Amino acid sequence: MIDLKEKIIIAVDGFSSCGKSSFAKLIAGELNYIYIDSGAMYRAVALYALRNNIVHNNFIDEEALKSKLQEIQISFKKTEKGIITLLNGENIEIYIRGAEVSGTVSKVSKIKEVRVHLVGLQKEMGKEKGIAMDGRDIGTVVFPDAEIKIYMLADVAVRAKRRYDELIEKGIPADLDSITRNIEERDYEDIHREVSPLKQANDAFVLDNSYMTFEEQMEWFHNILKSKDLM
Repeated sequence: MIDLKEKIIIAVDGFSSCGKSSFAKLIAGELNYIYIDSGAMYRAVALYALRNNIVHNNFIDEEALKSKLQEIQISFKKTEKGIITLLNGENIEIYIRGAEVSGTVSKVSKIKEVRVHLVGLQKEMGKEKGIAMDGRDIGTVVFPDAEIKIYMLADVAVRAKRRYDELIEKGIPADLDSITRNIEERDYEDIHREVSPLKQANDAFVLDNSYMTFEEQMEWFHNILKSKDLM
């Protein structure tokens, strides 16, 4: 456990399957900070839409969802088993990782009003600082004044293999070529999205973790803390 001289915000942005969440969780654990998974927040909105009949035949009634956004409150809670996601006070962690939510979340995240609502919630969560949050627009839109911004990337082939191994380990059939194409498509969508596209903040530290262990990544992070005289 590391005690910093002051409470800060750590923003971790980057491409899909480059290990953002794992890295942000490690950082949060080492600093005894709250880890906030911005992706889980979009999944929570997707779950709400599915539960409230706002999704029909894979089509989202955007106007209906927009009218319900103020009813959607999302928070995170630290437990003995880790950080859990709460939707209006309910632990939804086991529901937001399923295939139905996964198939809906990309459509939800493209809606401007949804992003605006969630960015507002995320900013509120960061008021007291002491958080590590990962996503696509954390250092550029949500917390442009974050004390530490990290921009993560890794080779497409490496990311595809990581995702493939993860699925195989879980007993889920997977095709490496299909996964590679999917990652390339998601990269394109993330970079070219009209609202809050993925881009590197000017003052971000760039981490290419293609061939780095978690220990090496944390050593890299410790060097940043030292360089900013936070330790």
